[in-house]
Amino acid sequence: MPKPRLPKARALVEGRHLINPSRHKRNTPTADDLGDPPRWLTDAQAAAWREFAGELPWLNRSHRAIVEIASVVRARLQSGDEVGTKAMSLLRLCLGSMGATPVDASKVAWSREEEPDDILD
Repeated sequence: MPKPRLPKARALVEGRHLINPSRHKRNTPTADDLGDPPRWLTDAQAAAWREFAGELPWLNRSHRAIVEIASVVRARLQSGDEVGTKAMSLLRLCLGSMGATPVDASKVAWSREEEPDDILD
């Protein structure tokens, strides 16, 4: 069985990120906008799209197809319709791909852009 991955915070404290920096490096996703929901989504599905956009601000244009699928399933779930285990599994898979689960959220290296402090202002 493989050894569990060392948390990044612990690696920083112990200095292991200096020994093997590529092991503790994560890609920084671009923060360009997810955009408006597609026109073909219903009102409930578009509302689910906007919820995802608000909950997961690191989503960008490359996530649009996954967010479309997740919005359709989430709208069905919120409407109270009967949702089977296959649809729930698909939603869980989409959430994992978008970094919306606790485990996957640790892999997302995203931060809001900070306004630069200008001493002269």
